[in-house]
Amino acid sequence: MLFFLVFLTGWSLQAQTWSTLHPTPTCTERHECAAAAVGDKLYLLGGRGMKPVEAYDPTTNRWEKRGMAPMEMHHFQAVSFKDKIYVLGAFSGGYPHETPIPHVYIYDPATDTWTKGDEIPSDRRRGAAGVAIYKDKFYLLGGAEDGHWADNREYLDEYDPATGKWTKLPDMPRVRDHFQAVVVDDKLYAVGGRRSFAKEGHGFELTYAEVDVYDFQTKRWETLRSEYNLPTERAGNSAVNYGAGFIVVGGESDHQVVAHNEVEYFEPGKGWKLLNRLERGRHGMQVVPLGGNYYVAAGCGNRGGNPELNSIEVLK
Repeated sequence: MLFFLVFLTGWSLQAQTWSTLHPTPTCTERHECAAAAVGDKLYLLGGRGMKPVEAYDPTTNRWEKRGMAPMEMHHFQAVSFKDKIYVLGAFSGGYPHETPIPHVYIYDPATDTWTKGDEIPSDRRRGAAGVAIYKDKFYLLGGAEDGHWADNREYLDEYDPATGKWTKLPDMPRVRDHFQAVVVDDKLYAVGGRRSFAKEGHGFELTYAEVDVYDFQTKRWETLRSEYNLPTERAGNSAVNYGAGFIVVGGESDHQVVAHNEVEYFEPGKGWKLLNRLERGRHGMQVVPLGGNYYVAAGCGNRGGNPELNSIEVLK
């Protein structure tokens, strides 16, 4: 009986699949965008070019167009905090010399308004960085100072939104950009991503398999053993808490033209497994948990910048 239950549990986990929804109207085609949930709605923000905020209501299966962003903002990991959405570690401008946005920006869904927040220290500004929250403080890690061209960074910074104070923390074991961060228990994970280095002709190939972990208790970084490497190397991926660990979703790499559709699940101490696959591979997007389900919208269908997508999928 015990064997049967274990087998059944494993089968149920693998049986979970993504489904493409068909809302009317659709969202705006966009990539290098982000998303976050506040209340019972999903909010789609940013992307290359000037884009409006769009809100998706799962109960009605409809998108609602909100106001425009205050400036072009892309290549960031949005985070929800106290019923607002924060943008930091973002780029503005065009390839390959995208410019880090020098301030934190805050979107309030209740009023459909943006606030220009605290300034990011001039020597710590970068885009395509990971962002996570731990005990009401923000952690900005990795990223690049000069777009896709050069100046990748291994920085880790703590930002306290209550005081506006920035604190430098120990550097990551390696430079890393085009990834997303996730916190599990008392540890911060940097997984996926690459070293963008167009200055020397590198675009998609300098991806990372290594998983770097910062322990908030010891204030130290470690790189997990090689058997815990990310199975499918990619950048432009999303990472989000799932079960007892997290999932890495989508991405782009030099291994294939079409964007990755792999959804790989990591449980600390146990390792990786292929959970399932997106119906449409995509990168430059963000997976968001909402109401017990997981949603992913927009992004890009191939490596690079085309085609931009306007579809939305759900994992129930």
